[in-house]
Amino acid sequence: MRAARLLLFLSVITASIAWSESTPREALLVLSKGDHTLAIVAPSSLKVIAKAPVGEDPHEVIASADGKFAYVSNYGGGAYNTLTLIDLIGQKRVTSIDLGPLRGPHGLVFVGGKTWFTAEAAKAIGRYDPATKTVDWILGTGQNRTHMIFVSDDMKRIYTTNVSSGTVSIIEKSSRTGFGGPPPGPGPRGSRPPMRPPGGDWDETVVAVGRGAEGFDVAPNGKELWAANAQDGTVSIIDLATKKVTDTLQANVPGANRLKFTPDGKLVFISSLSGSGIAILNAETHKEMKRIDAKHGAAGIQMQPDGSHAYLACTGDNSVVVIDLKTLEITGRINAGPAPDGLAWSVRR
Repeated sequence: MRAARLLLFLSVITASIAWSESTPREALLVLSKGDHTLAIVAPSSLKVIAKAPVGEDPHEVIASADGKFAYVSNYGGGAYNTLTLIDLIGQKRVTSIDLGPLRGPHGLVFVGGKTWFTAEAAKAIGRYDPATKTVDWILGTGQNRTHMIFVSDDMKRIYTTNVSSGTVSIIEKSSRTGFGGPPPGPGPRGSRPPMRPPGGDWDETVVAVGRGAEGFDVAPNGKELWAANAQDGTVSIIDLATKKVTDTLQANVPGANRLKFTPDGKLVFISSLSGSGIAILNAETHKEMKRIDAKHGAAGIQMQPDGSHAYLACTGDNSVVVIDLKTLEITGRINAGPAPDGLAWSVRR
């Protein structure tokens, strides 16, 4: 009897220790659209450390710069208007952030201490400030289904893909000090300088690409933007200096979902929800180097910052595959929940 009680006690203690395993300094974050959770995965063991609920229809996830929090977009095809905040240290949901009329949040980046997001149904992009707990900036794109977003580190350039318009928006901080026109005031003596919009003014260049432009990435050297066109199965390459398409690759990626450069800029990974596999292209020659089987479709892509591995969410197979970037072979699989999609990397600082 004593032995049985001791065994039961030890099993409870062991389970408690396993359950309370802390979040590693570096972690892979995996969204499950099937069970509406965010999984925290240890890259060294590919083990799911913890899961937290994230609300309805989660699509994308991004970690804060200090690695303490994650933000998840609740998309709903334009029906929802929230971001879910997750405490990565406490491994729990904190709150749901109401975005008001900014419906259909999808693409996410964390730059300058703030969370930037797209709002498809509002044809806009916005910015959430964790310090004030408010959306402190909004800019309309005038394009249909503004989907994914990239913000430069200096916050002077923003790029988005607009799925239904088949365009890429290049949005740059303007050098203008105001909207122009005569300054308001009673007269020359009491005149005031031109009014300035909060955050300054912006210029937008809309570049036509292919039909269904969705997943995209900016080359590590900042010179090119590659956009995958889901309906055409092509990839449009934009020279960011001239803001013009310089090449359209017949990449055979119908249903293209995401596109990512490797950290060294040498390879480009393209996932496809159509089951055409995961295409790997040479960034310099634009030629296909390999195609990895994903019969039931693939979505989110995350590169390990040290350039050792790529992680791809094989949504239809309910797993995340791990690819060695030296051999381009699958070296592992992660079961983080059904229908995995958005992926992100967190580093606690």
